[in-house]
Amino acid sequence: MADLFSDEWMDALKNEWNNEPGVCQALADIGFDSVITYGFKDDKDPVAVFVVEKGICVRAGAYAGETADWDMRADRANWIKWASKGIGMTGLGLAYAAGKLKFFSGDYAAMMKNPKMAGPFIKFFGLMKNIPTS
Repeated sequence: MADLFSDEWMDALKNEWNNEPGVCQALADIGFDSVITYGFKDDKDPVAVFVVEKGICVRAGAYAGETADWDMRADRANWIKWASKGIGMTGLGLAYAAGKLKFFSGDYAAMMKNPKMAGPFIKFFGLMKNIPTS
């Protein structure tokens, strides 16, 4: 069992991402390149980074000052809940509206209006369920 956002956990997430065509291939089809960071709402900096080139995650691990295209933050309890149970589109929308999931960078509303991005984003949260998390 890996600690949330540890190098081990992020590497497992990278493998899940790259082995899920509904995420990596769907994003490759639209030429998706991005630096995605994750962390906690009250922290100044994110704790983890996920670098995607043409839909494929090429690096995942500890945040080292990268400029994020997408910076998602929540409190630890919510990240753990989503990692263990997943979250669907409705739950994600409610989490965003209630401020449980914050985007410090990136445009959540624009992403959710684009089916080519929204689908993989929802599937991404499902991938976290495959990683035993502590």
